[in-house]
Amino acid sequence: MTETLNEDRIDTLAPTDHIALDSAPADKRACIEYLLDLLVDAGRVEDRDAALEALLAREEETTTGVGMGIGIPHAQTDAVAEPSVAFTRSETGVDFGSMDDEPARLIFMILVPESGADDHLSILSTLSRALMHEETREALYDADTPAEVQAVLKEAVA
Repeated sequence: MTETLNEDRIDTLAPTDHIALDSAPADKRACIEYLLDLLVDAGRVEDRDAALEALLAREEETTTGVGMGIGIPHAQTDAVAEPSVAFTRSETGVDFGSMDDEPARLIFMILVPESGADDHLSILSTLSRALMHEETREALYDADTPAEVQAVLKEAVA
């Protein structure tokens, strides 16, 4: 069954313990590790080193900075057993090499099992579409708690 990022799945794919609102590291690799550690601490990652290697390899292939202040590092790896999404934001921004040269201030990480190509594309495209809306991005900047971030995401993908 393909995991889609819809209103009913936000609690499972991106529970509140996958969301950190304190300022993320300004360095891209440190930010990726910061988000990865949220998923490790939540018990979603079985092999941190393998997951990190997959994420960094993906960064080498092409930028995960999508523009408009958004970065979405992502990978498929057997280091995770189920699709997972983590989120943080950065006051100063992180250089994810976006086409518009804007640093990422809203950063989502997507990790899915190696066999989950459909899940990976579905979650990535749904999240990307939701983040194209300025009101969604502003609401994520303004959210005060992880639960508020979840509520914004649920509304954005509904």
